[in-house]
Amino acid sequence: MFINREKEIQRLQLALSGSQPQTIVVYGRRRCGKSTLLRKVLPADAVYFAADLREKALQIAALAKEIDVLIPGFALPVYPDWETLFSSFNLALRYQTTLCIDEFPYLVKNSPELPSVIQKFIDTTPQRSFHLILCGSSQQMMYGLALDNNSPLYGRCSEIMRIRPMKVSHMAEYLQLTPEQAVEEYGVWGGVPRYWEIRKSSSGFDEALRYHVLDQYGLLYEEPERIFNDEMRTSVQAFSLLSLIGTGSHRLSEIAARMGKPATQLSRLLAFLTDLDYIRREIPYGETIRSTKKSLYKINDPFLGFYFRFLVTNKSRLEFGLVDEVLAGIKNNFDQYISGVWEELCRNSVPLLTIGGKRFNPAARWWGTTAGNKQTEIDIIAESVDKSALLVAEVKWTRSMNVEVIAAELQAKCEDLSTVLPGFHSKEIIKAVFTRVKPADGYPGIFIFSPEDLVP
Repeated sequence: MFINREKEIQRLQLALSGSQPQTIVVYGRRRCGKSTLLRKVLPADAVYFAADLREKALQIAALAKEIDVLIPGFALPVYPDWETLFSSFNLALRYQTTLCIDEFPYLVKNSPELPSVIQKFIDTTPQRSFHLILCGSSQQMMYGLALDNNSPLYGRCSEIMRIRPMKVSHMAEYLQLTPEQAVEEYGVWGGVPRYWEIRKSSSGFDEALRYHVLDQYGLLYEEPERIFNDEMRTSVQAFSLLSLIGTGSHRLSEIAARMGKPATQLSRLLAFLTDLDYIRREIPYGETIRSTKKSLYKINDPFLGFYFRFLVTNKSRLEFGLVDEVLAGIKNNFDQYISGVWEELCRNSVPLLTIGGKRFNPAARWWGTTAGNKQTEIDIIAESVDKSALLVAEVKWTRSMNVEVIAAELQAKCEDLSTVLPGFHSKEIIKAVFTRVKPADGYPGIFIFSPEDLVP
């Protein structure tokens, strides 16, 4: 069952339908469906080659064997290098086709000259007869190959496509979940299609968790190690940092102190993990990264958030096979964990909603000290596109709530916020609550949203 990716399919098909040969780079984190997407759009006569870590000569021979299916006899000669293979392939073609090299970084590890070989081939072969697609899961390397101005392939790619995780609504469709179930399961599987496939192979959510994530032989038990092996030589520091963030250390000073390192030594790693979307940096609404000292770091990927919150802290027990005991502990704390996932989903949904007749810019949190030295936190603040209004909202993950009490809390927080946020009094204030289950009765002046509104 293939869900979504319509825009990616359209762009790839358009590029491959042209008469001029194209060079296309496709990259993104492991298991996001890059290979499945490519197989969906590649024509029947395309050459698809999945690279691995074998020696250069063996890889050249393996690619020649794949080409042999299209051009019988192509694999009979021994090709001494990549340049000879590409040139021979181009000369042997009688019509335009596509060559797709998946896991391209594996080839580069054993053939570091390969990007330069491809650059030379592109630049010196005016009668090129094939489109070239380079795909890989090492996001840093693939980004460097295509977008670093020092890279041999810089400026030579007609499409550079980063395949990102998918939306919670797509997961709900794929797994046939209710909106509330989708929010809960998204907190574990995130937007990664391969994880959805693994989940679908089980009869239920608990069984999938027990068998594929918590069991030491499960398919996803060591998944973070595989993810970071694609991106870095050693994952020790990344694991340490993510485990601290996952268990509640969100300020750089606290993370650095617990790791026993100066904060300056962590800035590069934090930037790297942020660029890859594994973590995010939150700053209060109305402030900028350059001006604020209030940054918080959160795990941005739901699966990694779940893993570092629950698995890392229970690894010893899981190694002893105490899966049911660990699962029981997870269930006791699951709603608290999902409340954070729900809050981020709500913030991300704000630009897609019309609230009080207004459309809004991306939302943020606000936290800080207001009048009277009072510590205040607002879950969601967003300015309307026309700049005439502010959305101020609370997020709850509860089955029952007293809307009147929440309305009073929102009003009090708005009064606090008005003492510190410039221009607050000049805007219309639109109040909202995002909650797990809508109450039977609404409340005047409060817009109420639930998963049914966010996961159509």
